[in-house]
Amino acid sequence: MSDAGDEIQVDAPAAEVEDALQQVLKNALVRDGLARGLRECAKALDKRQAHLCVLVETCTEAEYIKLIEALCAEHKINLIKVGDGKILGTWAGLCKIDKEGNPRKVVGCSCVVVKDYGVESEGLNVLLEYFKNR
Repeated sequence: MSDAGDEIQVDAPAAEVEDALQQVLKNALVRDGLARGLRECAKALDKRQAHLCVLVETCTEAEYIKLIEALCAEHKINLIKVGDGKILGTWAGLCKIDKEGNPRKVVGCSCVVVKDYGVESEGLNVLLEYFKNR
């Protein structure tokens, strides 16, 4: 029984961090504080305008991942990785929303940089606590 309980405790923070990340990206999108795509992200990271960088784990270009990780490490910018580019594209607003509120025509995205958090939210506090404890 303790094994099942341990698994639940391990999975819950990851889900909580993803929900917090989604909330932070949504708030930043409203404030026009996102840079999406390699060119915009690299420029924002190099100018040190970034507070947070989100990278997709399943990116096919190794040089892409090396560049973003190196820029984040050089400028001491927090980096978090997500599993799917389509999900990141949805969170970053690269989709159309239909009448029912479901995302349609989702464009995948490999990298998103948060330049402005927007409003301070519970999700932001969860993310900052996650980076502090990591």
